[in-house]
Amino acid sequence: MQVTPSIFKSYDIRGTYPDQLNADVAYAVGRSFSAFLGASEVIVGRDMRLSGPELFAAVTRGLMEQGTNVVDIGMVSTDQYYFACATLGLPGIMVTASHNPPQYNGFKMVKRMPQLLSGEEGIQDIRRLVESEDWPVPSRMGTLRQEDVHNKFTDTVMGQIDATALRPLRVLADTANGMVGPSLTRIFAQLPSVSFTGMYLEPDGNIPHHGLDPLQPENRAELQRRVVEEGYDVGFAFDGDGDRFFVIDDCGTFVSGDFLTALLGQYLLKKYPGSKVIYDVRASWAVADMITAAGGTPLMERVGHTYIKKRMASEQAVFGGEVTGHYYFLDFFCADSGVIPALLVLEMLSTSGRKLSELLEPLAAKYFISGEINTKVAGDPQQLLEQIVATYPDGTITRLDGVSVTYPDWHFNVRTSNTEPLIRLNLEARSRALMEQKRDEVLALIRT
Repeated sequence: MQVTPSIFKSYDIRGTYPDQLNADVAYAVGRSFSAFLGASEVIVGRDMRLSGPELFAAVTRGLMEQGTNVVDIGMVSTDQYYFACATLGLPGIMVTASHNPPQYNGFKMVKRMPQLLSGEEGIQDIRRLVESEDWPVPSRMGTLRQEDVHNKFTDTVMGQIDATALRPLRVLADTANGMVGPSLTRIFAQLPSVSFTGMYLEPDGNIPHHGLDPLQPENRAELQRRVVEEGYDVGFAFDGDGDRFFVIDDCGTFVSGDFLTALLGQYLLKKYPGSKVIYDVRASWAVADMITAAGGTPLMERVGHTYIKKRMASEQAVFGGEVTGHYYFLDFFCADSGVIPALLVLEMLSTSGRKLSELLEPLAAKYFISGEINTKVAGDPQQLLEQIVATYPDGTITRLDGVSVTYPDWHFNVRTSNTEPLIRLNLEARSRALMEQKRDEVLALIRT
């Protein structure tokens, strides 16, 4: 069949509905996934998007007509989906487009936790099968059964903390009408010492209030304002499918993912001394410095959940973090979850007896980060990366993911987007003035 090749991305299948992704494509993906894996049984879940029921029905039909039994886990967050795949020991397909706008949908595909299909391992094979429709003739029709994972998931994530250690805290959480609201409601019902207020907890595919990506300032503005005006101890934000987590401190400041990785990594090393922690190439020096100071081993990895999960498993690392709000846990099948880091932040604040702004203050005074800055480029992005390398020949160059250039008092990483003609820059320096100077210098090079 004819299909838009660009929907087959590095980490998942994703496109706009119904022009790029529709019931016909979903059906073909279901049959191709079954044929590629030769799976006898597959888990299928979905998020709240309005196109979800149609795509769910089509991908399920494709699986069953290829002879695969389907376990329907219903509407779930992505971490609940990972939980189901891990505890049932099955591959899976999650119908979701994560934080993308409402017109998008897609598929996240698990081979066997923590292994997900990626562009390098499986997704392009699925594309070829979809295009060719060269599916083996099945000997039987698959069956369908339902499985409710909500209560077991809640018990598992609650087991990540000592709930009796929590002190009275006031929490404001914004789930943006995504998939985390029901989980949070169940979880906080078991935490009587915490005063919980929710924003937009009801899953709603119309996305009526604001976008699903808290990295965009406009999507977290109300949360930041209310934390300060109403005197909350902390604010939590989640993306649409619940695999990413973001924090607003008691002063209304958005906490960068690298700083939260550093704090959570250091905190978890108190529970698991001497452990390994994974972080991505974009991260602040704060992560490696704090993990080392706490007696752990920091390990740098490529950007992307497929790479982080694989490295977590191979190294048996206790924790992993990405600057974009993904946090991974060895005790959660090396998978990322939004609600587990939220619970750990509460436990960390309770046991430290300090405000989050106080825990962050030493980091903000020492590490000056640009955040990720994206620039559209007209020419060949790879050629631009080589020009950047040639411009900084006296820096230490590494190529784990894109190009990283390191000097004693500043460093940066530039990467190309996997899906768009973009260059992504993350830069850090030992002073704000130097950070701003070097940020503008590298940006000028990229943009000219």
